[in-house]
Amino acid sequence: MLSGLAQRLPEHLRRSLAWDCGIEMRHHARFTVATGCPVFFCDPHSPWQRGSNENTNGLLRQYFPKTSADFRAYTQADLDTVAHELNGRPRKTLGWKNPAQALDELLVATTS
Repeated sequence: MLSGLAQRLPEHLRRSLAWDCGIEMRHHARFTVATGCPVFFCDPHSPWQRGSNENTNGLLRQYFPKTSADFRAYTQADLDTVAHELNGRPRKTLGWKNPAQALDELLVATTS
């Protein structure tokens, strides 16, 4: 699934992927072969290597507290709603644009 989504992005937006050391990317070699996008893993206990990820995790905890986050209790529609809200939330690191706006600008710039 991630491979298919990544391939929808312009090539310059998928030059590499930095990932945490979780089991989610145990098949990272397959992902790299399917997409041509190398995967790099952050060092354990080094949150500064993945600042945007850590920030996003904090935002997600507002919706899914660590103590009660059993994701089996959520539907795909629930998760999509949270994703839509977070992608519409302005971010300082993006010059107060929201992630959806920033991505749209990048995609428009690559087709011009």
